[in-house]
Formats: sequence, structure tokens, C-alpha cells
Amino acid sequence: MEIKNAEFVSSHADVSKCPPPDKPEFAFIGRSNVGKSSLINMLTSRRNLAKTSGKPGKTQTINHFIINSNWYLVDLPGYGYASVSRDKRQGFGKMIEQYILKRENLYCLFILIDVRLEPQKIDLEFIQWCGSKEIPLCLVFTKADKLTRNQLNKNISVYSATLKRTWSELPSLLVTSATEKTGKDDLLLFIENALADNA
Repeated sequence: MEIKNAEFVSSHADVSKCPPPDKPEFAFIGRSNVGKSSLINMLTSRRNLAKTSGKPGKTQTINHFIINSNWYLVDLPGYGYASVSRDKRQGFGKMIEQYILKRENLYCLFILIDVRLEPQKIDLEFIQWCGSKEIPLCLVFTKADKLTRNQLNKNISVYSATLKRTWSELPSLLVTSATEKTGKDDLLLFIENALADNA
């Protein structure tokens, strides 16, 4: 698949105000500062489609982008400890849950994970929650360029082993680097296949 055009559609804190669920959606989510905006920009070949920031918690709304006029890429708020108030953090959780559970046109939720880190409790809990709700998901490891090949393979093996304690069958795993554009083709192929499978 080639992304020929990507345009901003809307930004809402209320799920009910999101665009009508008449097109397939692929949503991206992760802990604050996991590199989500950079990955979205790399995927779409647009430098500033998603706003990047050195300050965690930049995304505070559900942002829809229309891709090739036929599917939505959705940029979700990060979960975890962003530099926002406790009340807002709780609100993010509610907003995220409502989106994930109520959007019947959600084809896949891409959960982004910083591959440099050991498995984080909040990531594992979120993945487990999605699994319990039978949400179609794919784990996307980010920042692969920050590790040697051996470190990368070791960290992914540790993550897989950790998930296997509670998962009989692991979700799909993809490895990416926004800096080096690693994993772009794999991600786009995954989306293309999901669209074909649900056609």
C-alpha cells in the first residue's frame, strides 16, 4: 500500500462527536513519549501531520485523519503519566476506553511500545485489558534504531516471554524506527491485509 494523501479531519475529546463510523479505522496509542506522533508522520510521509513534542502528553484528544479517501488513521491520547492534572489523566482513561469499546469500525488498535525498556506494568495492563475485551490489536515496538541488533532481539524475546504467561497466542508484533523509517512497509502491509480481510 502507498499512502497518496493524508488529511486532518477532526479533533474531539468526546467520542460521540467523532466522524460517522462509515470507514475502517486504525488507531495508534501508547504511553506518553513513546514516539507515536513521529511514527504516524513517518508512516504517512508527512512531516507535521501529527504534532510532535518533547513534552509528554501532547495529544489530548481523539484525532482523525482520512487516508487515501477510504480509511481513517486515528491518533489517540497517550496513557500513563503525562504532564497534566490527575483529573485530566482520569479523563483520558475514560475517553480511551469509550473510543476502544464503542467504535464498531475499529479494524485494529496499534499499541506502541518503547523497545528500549523492559516490559512496563502500565503497557502490560493495557494490552491485557484490550485482550479481555477482544479488541483486534497489534504491538508496535518503537525506537528500534536506539539498540544494537542483539539488544533489540533480546528485548523483544523478553517481551514475548512475558506476554506468553497470560496469552495463549501472541498478538502480531512489528518493529519500527521513525528515524530510520524501519517497519513502514510492514505496517502498511498489515493495514492493507486487514482492509482486504474485512472487505
